[in-house]
Amino acid sequence: MKHFLIVVDMQKDFVDGALGTPEAVAIVPQVAEKIRTFDGEIFATFDTHFANYMETAEGRHLPVPHCIKGTGGWQLDKTVAAALEEKGYTAVEKRTFGAVDLPQLVKAAAGEDDFTLELIGLCTDICVVSNALLLKAAFPEAPIAVDAACCAGVTPQAHEAALATMQSCQIEMK
Repeated sequence: MKHFLIVVDMQKDFVDGALGTPEAVAIVPQVAEKIRTFDGEIFATFDTHFANYMETAEGRHLPVPHCIKGTGGWQLDKTVAAALEEKGYTAVEKRTFGAVDLPQLVKAAAGEDDFTLELIGLCTDICVVSNALLLKAAFPEAPIAVDAACCAGVTPQAHEAALATMQSCQIEMK
């Protein structure tokens, strides 16, 4: 059995930058510890935008430039980056909430083996839920879990609502 950890968008702009929150800052130590102690392969997603962000559909709905590739805000939080560098990981750039290439990458890494998936990161109510549901659709029989203590939402209420949505879709909460 293989085990995969999906670290979602633990980038500076979501932790303490343009879209950061106190709740996001608070989970950094738990996220780093989860990475350091995880026994399996790790994928880390990077929300990735470009200079034309404000002209995109997302930019029109969320007019806050963030995670512009090559900027400091696009980089991983330093504590999380150090933990990931210790363990090794596969970076997955994504242009939207869900990493559409992630299921194929997981399938290739798993080969013929059974596997589990665990997700952590930011933001629970946008990118974590999007990736969890994307993976659940691709792998309906695989055990998929979210570690709620290693996630934060745009607001605490949005975080709780996303956790409830994922539970309704048979994603386990840790």
